[in-house]
Amino acid sequence: MSVENFLDTNIFVYLFDETDADKRARAEQLVQQALENETGCISYQVVQETMNIITRKLNATPEKARQMLDYALIPLWRVNPTRTLYQRGLDLQTRYKFSFYDSLIVAAALDAGCKTLYSEDLQHGQHIEGIVITNPFKG
Repeated sequence: MSVENFLDTNIFVYLFDETDADKRARAEQLVQQALENETGCISYQVVQETMNIITRKLNATPEKARQMLDYALIPLWRVNPTRTLYQRGLDLQTRYKFSFYDSLIVAAALDAGCKTLYSEDLQHGQHIEGIVITNPFKG
């Protein structure tokens, strides 16, 4: 499996953000491009984190959460948990001093063969084993 871009949880959370129109518009653009061009993917972790945040913190209705799940999350979901994924996550955590969950995101992007990891949670411009971390909301 190889796709161009991995989208972190914050991309999907901004789709529900009523406070920042610019971030919301950029998130919509990234998700739409990923879906239309089949250039993006996510992991099981992004699905879980997104559903948790939008239902618990952003008070999305069950209908809105289901729409998100059906429209964007399931179609982009490519990476599932494996022993190798967790081992790689631990290796990345040790090497780069990331949190375990950030390490799993990077490991999933690597597993998918991505060239870009879109996230505002990691260092913009950082290169990790062939992936470039890009904060799509920067600047």
